Amino acid sequence: MAEPVIAQKGPYEVSVKEGKKYWWCACGKSLSQPYCDGSHMGSGMEPVQFKSAKTETLWLCGCKRTANKPHCDGTHGKL
Repeated sequence: MAEPVIAQKGPYEVSVKEGKKYWWCACGKSLSQPYCDGSHMGSGMEPVQFKSAKTETLWLCGCKRTANKPHCDGTHGKL
């Protein structure tokens, strides 16, 4: 499987709503970053679904190399 595209070398600040499901782009090809738009088709990569436990601001990974998908863990600082 190929490495994901680095969408940006830093996290995306997003607001999420309690109980809503989201699909985080894992391939880096989506034009709707940090969310999936289906661009991964045929890449062997799949988006990561997560459901928000509460309404809050999150920092989602932009480099696509976090060990804590979909959340930023600072890996972009080593790229």
